[in-house]
Amino acid sequence: MMKVQPMQRKRNKNSGFTLIEVMVVIVILGVLAALIVPNVMGRSEKAKIDTTQIALKGVAGALDQYKLDNGHFPTMQEGGLDALVNQPATAKNWMPGGYVKGGYPKDSWKNDIQYVIPGADGRAFDLYSFGADGKEGGEGNDADIYYQP
Repeated sequence: MMKVQPMQRKRNKNSGFTLIEVMVVIVILGVLAALIVPNVMGRSEKAKIDTTQIALKGVAGALDQYKLDNGHFPTMQEGGLDALVNQPATAKNWMPGGYVKGGYPKDSWKNDIQYVIPGADGRAFDLYSFGADGKEGGEGNDADIYYQP
């Protein structure tokens, strides 16, 4: 009986990937990158917006504590939010060390948090960030972010 040997493909020492195989891999990687990168980039900006909202809430808490200690929210004549960090002359019961640790409050893009007293629509104050672009107004990631009590 005759033994059948499986056909073996002889490999040339110059063998490697063909141009088509390499191009298929490049196309697959491109498609994967196109699907993944926008999702990852969007999450980073969403995290900055969420972090800014948390910072606004923290500053609002510091403002409430200032009011409890001094009988009023800091006025613009007292320096606005600076009164949370540096004692104004009019704040007789100012908390030693201040109300905000780490200096003047900033948003996730390292821009100053905005404070207006009195606030619009009968609110005691307005507290907000100008968003990613650091300018008033805007849309999407550049939209202003307001503290909502």
